[in-house]
Amino acid sequence: MKIKVCGMKHPNQVNDLDSLVDFIGFIFHEKSPRFVESVPTSGQAHRVGVFVHEELTSLEMLVKKYSLDYVQLHGSESPEYCAEASDVAKVIKAFGIDEEFQFDRLAAYEHVDLFLFDTKTILHGGSGKQFDWSLLNSYTGNVPFLLSGGINPSSVEAIKTISHSRFYGVDLNSGFESIPGNKNIELINTFIDAIKDRIIYKA
Repeated sequence: MKIKVCGMKHPNQVNDLDSLVDFIGFIFHEKSPRFVESVPTSGQAHRVGVFVHEELTSLEMLVKKYSLDYVQLHGSESPEYCAEASDVAKVIKAFGIDEEFQFDRLAAYEHVDLFLFDTKTILHGGSGKQFDWSLLNSYTGNVPFLLSGGINPSSVEAIKTISHSRFYGVDLNSGFESIPGNKNIELINTFIDAIKDRIIYKA
C-alpha cells in the first residue's frame, strides 16, 4: 500500500513525514488554500507537484527548480499534454469520479504513470467527500491508481476491502488536517500503522 500525503505547506511537517510515506504532494494551483510558492527539494519521499492547466514551459521550470519527481495534473489536460509533460517528470493524471464517469475514456491516457481517482466536484479536488468506491470495479485499464477523496482515519477498514488489481495506494489530504495545509502527523502515523498489512500492489 503506497501512501501519498498531499497539500503540504510546512517544512517541519514535510520532514516529519519524509521517511514515513512514499509521496509528498505540493499544490501549485494558486486558487487552492494549500497553494505553496516553494518546496523542500530533497528527501526520501517522491516530490509531487500538483497543477491545473499549467503552461508546459512553466511546468518544466517548476519541475527543475524544485526537483519534482512527479507532476499531478488535476485539470482537463489532454492525452497529448500529458505525453509532453512526461518528458520532464513522471505523470499522475487525476480524474473526478461520479456515477456518470466513463472509464473507457482513460484508454487514451494509458501512457501516464499513475491515475488518481478523486471525487468529482466543481473544484479541482480537495472536497473532503468520498465517491462510491464500488465504481472502481468499472475500471479495467492497466495503469495503477491512487485513491483519493474523503479518506480519513475511519476509512481503514473500507480501504482494506478494495481488491482491485490496479489499486496502488491512497492519497491523504483534508481528512488529516486541522486547517488547510496543517497536517496532523499523529493521525497520519496511526493510519499508516493500521493499514500497513494491506496487500501491496505488484506492478
